[in-house]
Amino acid sequence: MSLDESEQKTDVREGIVHSSIPADELARLSDDIIGALKTVYDPEIPADIFELGLIYKIDIEDDRMVKIVMTLTAPGCPVAGEMPGWVENAVGAVEGVSGVEVAMTFDPPWTPDRMSEEAQVAVGWY
Repeated sequence: MSLDESEQKTDVREGIVHSSIPADELARLSDDIIGALKTVYDPEIPADIFELGLIYKIDIEDDRMVKIVMTLTAPGCPVAGEMPGWVENAVGAVEGVSGVEVAMTFDPPWTPDRMSEEAQVAVGWY
């Protein structure tokens, strides 16, 4: 397969985020943050918020500040006011994290198809 000269070439490095945190430390932080998120459960569903697909984005900044964008299964969730604090406490306890900011969003709205296979098994949908 040859490239036509008129075709636009894509730079595979586009979208790569460079960090001053060494790669092995960034990998450890990422794993530990995900592990911490897996300790936070929606009290109405027997699955953790990570496997439920409630975490939309995790950013680890160079100063090790962690910014999380998350949602809830429904805007009227009874723990809507408490869950961001649970997430902040869990992730804030990870060694090397300097701070945590949690932002809630309902765009896009959560749907059950965001759930992992593990979460589907936990709720009996698989």
